[in-house]
Amino acid sequence: MTDRNERRAAPLSRERIVAAAIALLDEGGANALTFRSLATRLATGSGAIYWHVADKQTLLTAATDQVIAQATTRSGGGASPDEVIRTLALGVFDAIHAHPWVGAQLAGDPWQYAVLRILEGVGAQVEALGVPELARFNAATALLSFILGLAGQYAVASSRFGGHMDRTAFLKAVAARWAQLDPFEHPFVRQVATQLPEHDDREQFLAGINLILVGIERSRP
Repeated sequence: MTDRNERRAAPLSRERIVAAAIALLDEGGANALTFRSLATRLATGSGAIYWHVADKQTLLTAATDQVIAQATTRSGGGASPDEVIRTLALGVFDAIHAHPWVGAQLAGDPWQYAVLRILEGVGAQVEALGVPELARFNAATALLSFILGLAGQYAVASSRFGGHMDRTAFLKAVAARWAQLDPFEHPFVRQVATQLPEHDDREQFLAGINLILVGIERSRP
């Protein structure tokens, strides 16, 4: 009762609503977020929440934006542009890893403001790298597409591994199927099959970012 009374005493604001929504999403994913569960968490009525947030999608968008805003403001100054890009990209990676529902939200709506934050962050550093103006769009969107591709993969993986499926067991099963493929039609896939079960997603992601940065560097006049 004391905890409930304290929550009632705190003024309801959009910030409090979004914070509570993030907590519910982290606990149970998008299906766990309802205005009823949110009202219970905040010890208020649904009508009070609707005063600040129009609907569930608006709330999901706001929650996603807050997570990405926090992730993209950690890249800090003083580092070289390519290092800032790596830090920003890894910040988004870690945010999606910590909040799997964010991956689904980013993949489902590539035009939302959270995506614009990522594009602005990498675009500013692409410009700082000295990339010619006409080439900046392609360079920045290549990085953005790679990051959003990760978001889409995490959205799928979250639905698979969020149930009763173990990641390593699943990847071992996939690798076993790859190993049985025709060696003449799929020589490369058979070759990398052994690396699949134990690979580190974060290291693989950073390797991809580094490859794109090398390409950007080589494309400069």
